[in-house]
Amino acid sequence: MPTDLFLAASGWPPSALADVVPPSCRRDVQAAPAPQREGDDAVVELPEWRPRSAARHLVPAFNALHPTPVSFRFEVAVQRGDGWSAWVAGATIGDARFTPLDARADGLAVEIDEFVADAPAPVVRVRLRVRADDRRALFAAPWLVSLSAWDGRLPAPPRARSDGGARLAVPELSQMDADEAIRMRICSPASVAMVLGYWGERVELASLAREIFHPALDRYGVWPAAIRAAGRYGVAGYLLRFPDWASAAWCLERGLPVIASVRYGAGELDGAAIPETSGHLLVLTGYAGDEVLVNDPAATTSAGVARRYRRDQLCRVWLERAGVGYVLVRPSTSPSGRSPRP
Repeated sequence: MPTDLFLAASGWPPSALADVVPPSCRRDVQAAPAPQREGDDAVVELPEWRPRSAARHLVPAFNALHPTPVSFRFEVAVQRGDGWSAWVAGATIGDARFTPLDARADGLAVEIDEFVADAPAPVVRVRLRVRADDRRALFAAPWLVSLSAWDGRLPAPPRARSDGGARLAVPELSQMDADEAIRMRICSPASVAMVLGYWGERVELASLAREIFHPALDRYGVWPAAIRAAGRYGVAGYLLRFPDWASAAWCLERGLPVIASVRYGAGELDGAAIPETSGHLLVLTGYAGDEVLVNDPAATTSAGVARRYRRDQLCRVWLERAGVGYVLVRPSTSPSGRSPRP
């Protein structure tokens, strides 16, 4: 059940980005094409991407290491026989009002931040549409577009035991310390704030939540908004539909926390900070034996944020459900450098 992570980047040596992607998902890092002007917009037309296994689930992200305010939208088309579907637009991140495009056409639909094809697509086209206060400065800084392409097959259950282990010193933060009006809704900003802290960027949670909030959807958990917000603090990132536990363990062993999107019912996750959820984000900070170390922002206080969940249960409520993870990284922009550790 392969997942491919395609990357097109400007301002980074390709090896620096390849080094922070699990090998089972890694594809060549391509040089991003220059943005083209279309009225008030800058449009980046990415090369055609061909997954190893025809894909049904497509999750794009945009990250730029620059603080300028920016709005963007992804537009995706998939190959259909000898032709192509119409372009389908995802949710706009930011305040811009782009020319309307359908959210469903020719067997391709978007569910806020994930594009889903009715039938497996052998080739994918992606366009990034951007409007920024300082577009020139934005694209002069290091930036990247990523696309996670997954064929829809679920992973095999993890082995009974896991050799080795990892433990990352990710700061602990409870979303319950925030204002009562939003505290139950900001697991994504709280998780991002913890990982930014791990990379040495201390951010105020309420401010970060305002940056990530999507007013049109009334959500704090739109995945690409979180990746873009990290870039404003100088931290790169991508979204990945993790294919298996081994890919997550690879990240943790290399000092890369993973923000995991989970969903579970009552009794499915022993010792969980909240008994059930239709969607929640938490940070994987390591593993030991059959346990996964996590920072769960839904804990009542910061003292209870660091927890241990059974690996088989965590894999079920993550990898067999949404399966998406945010990976926030600090790759070197030096041609000879490697990704630093905090």
